[in-house]
Amino acid sequence: MTPRRYKGKVSPSLLPFGRRFRRFREAKGWSQENLACRARDGEGVTPQYIGAVETGRTRCTLEFAKEMDRILETDGELVTLWEDLVKDAAFPVWFDWVNVEETTPELVAYSLGLIHGLLQTPEYASVLLYGNQDAVEARMRRQEILTRREPPPPGCSFLIDEAVLQREVGNPKIMYDQLHRLLEISSSDLSIQVVPMRGDHLGSIGSFTIATLEDLREVAYIESVARGFTMEDSEDVAAMRKALREVRALALPIGMSKDLIRRTAEERWKT
Repeated sequence: MTPRRYKGKVSPSLLPFGRRFRRFREAKGWSQENLACRARDGEGVTPQYIGAVETGRTRCTLEFAKEMDRILETDGELVTLWEDLVKDAAFPVWFDWVNVEETTPELVAYSLGLIHGLLQTPEYASVLLYGNQDAVEARMRRQEILTRREPPPPGCSFLIDEAVLQREVGNPKIMYDQLHRLLEISSSDLSIQVVPMRGDHLGSIGSFTIATLEDLREVAYIESVARGFTMEDSEDVAAMRKALREVRALALPIGMSKDLIRRTAEERWKT
């Protein structure tokens, strides 16, 4: 399912904060890249994150506002603006999960029913999206974050329930190619582990993805039949973290996971 865009639901108070933030940056004569490399005591953030704050696409933390206030020498004004405009912004940090994927440095996902969208082949995605080529192309564009050069791709960890390897989507050839795609894309920065089929863990309730943002906050995403939900509430994220710990404890090591994926492709799906 392609995440929907809810631009009308962005809290309007994030926009004036972002515009004022941008003016402070421009007054210094700095580009987004210049400011980004100064953040977090020199560790930096991505320019995309600075852009997201400036355009109201994310709600930064008070700590980030204080740091920018110091770097930009705004004499407390950014902090005051944060208190007035950002602290009680009515809507979640992100209104579009695609923006999270594009800017996060780390993603971890558990898939209970289907291959995660970032790992799907065009043919597998086409079956799930009922042949809607615009939607398929959009999903393929999302996957570009995994191979881009700048900024570096996010570190990704994908946990896949064993049943996903057995569940036919389309036809055997599509499944064979999809499983080999998993083998091809697995790397040191993108790990794939299989979770043996069993129902006595919290992951059996449903799939989820957790992103760690530039300022180390976490945002989670789940899907329903109606639409996807992006959540930042600490209790919601903590619940998913608990489920993730259970799932990871059951997951096969990476090498054994690859062997199982390869064996399933050859024994079940090869025609």
